[in-house]
Amino acid sequence: MLSDDLTVADGRLLDELTTIVSAAAAAILAVCARALDARTKADLSPVTAADEAAEEVILEGLARVLPGTSVVSEEAASRECPACLPDSFVLVDPLDGTRELIAGRDEFTVNVAIVSGGRPRLGIVAAPAQGILWRGVEGQGAERLHLSPGAPARAARERSAIRTRPSPRAGLTAVVSRSHLDAETEAFLARLPIADRLASGSAVKFCQVAEGAADVYPRLSTTCEWDVAAGHAVLTAAGGMITTPAGRALPYGQVAGNFRIPAFVAWGDPAAATLARPPA
Repeated sequence: MLSDDLTVADGRLLDELTTIVSAAAAAILAVCARALDARTKADLSPVTAADEAAEEVILEGLARVLPGTSVVSEEAASRECPACLPDSFVLVDPLDGTRELIAGRDEFTVNVAIVSGGRPRLGIVAAPAQGILWRGVEGQGAERLHLSPGAPARAARERSAIRTRPSPRAGLTAVVSRSHLDAETEAFLARLPIADRLASGSAVKFCQVAEGAADVYPRLSTTCEWDVAAGHAVLTAAGGMITTPAGRALPYGQVAGNFRIPAFVAWGDPAAATLARPPA
């Protein structure tokens, strides 16, 4: 069970969680080889048999590795939200980017984060169809692994430390949501010196900023904590930051708010955040 003074620098725990995420990635691909059984939930978002298979693998793995720990996972939370949460808990999105999966794209991820003290302190984001996994721990740095879905963490073929980049003088590269780009986000981008933009699905966008392939990822429409937490942890570990559009810290564990995040902006170079502030 996680203690409230969580020590996330434990490399063994990080590897155990990575192996669980890898097993969930394999479960998704196994379903994709059969039938997705796509359908629409009450909130009008899609869900498939792959979402459910990945969640089952992750919840079983967490019960084994972190017995007694509170877990908030998207599909389980959609059926029954917890009444309250301790200071430390796990946030899970077993399949982020279900729309991309259904469309046949490779931009879907498995997201697992440990939240403690109101912020994500450890995050793992795997892209099953790409065989890539990003992970990071607060104060310990971030890295990218080439890991075959289903393989344990120790079997990674390649490990590369990742770091955000300083804002380029020639202009920023923005990553935007392929499925959720809205007018408010476009207006926000219009205030920035954008030289290029990349459209993608899922938490891959956080990881593109974390590894220095992009500089800013704004989303000014509502999303959920499990969509953001793992990418938040990876990006912070890599040197970036995520805030509300007004520059405040994102809250986590908002049970009363159904774990909703109204808007956020992810920055690779924290100094660049001043570029988006309207003139006084």
